[in-house]
Amino acid sequence: MKCIDAIIKPFKLDDVKERVRQVGVKAITLSKITDCGGTDGRLRIYRGSSYVIDCAPMMRVQIMVEEDMVGPVVDAIMASADTGEIDNGNISIYPVAETIRIRAGGLPYQTIGDRQRDQTKVA
Repeated sequence: MKCIDAIIKPFKLDDVKERVRQVGVKAITLSKITDCGGTDGRLRIYRGSSYVIDCAPMMRVQIMVEEDMVGPVVDAIMASADTGEIDNGNISIYPVAETIRIRAGGLPYQTIGDRQRDQTKVA
């Protein structure tokens, strides 16, 4: 199992969600973040005062998928998150050693797609 962690522009979120659902992703985790770095910043002038904007609001999209789904999901994110400008974001892929569902009382599952609750009582 792999975790795909994508940092994207906020206005591209709906496009990304729609596209990854089309390739079979059922669940994603979203976070609002502030991305600092990348470029040297943009000089802005407001009422005679100048300042540099070097941080930007972004969205973090986390998706856990089986290994055979990594390619299609990454392709879907890249196609839908590209703005044609600099600082579109990035995609990182991490191995997932184990997934444990809280509602199942801490019992590990073989795959994230396994939605059946184990009927074993946990003391």
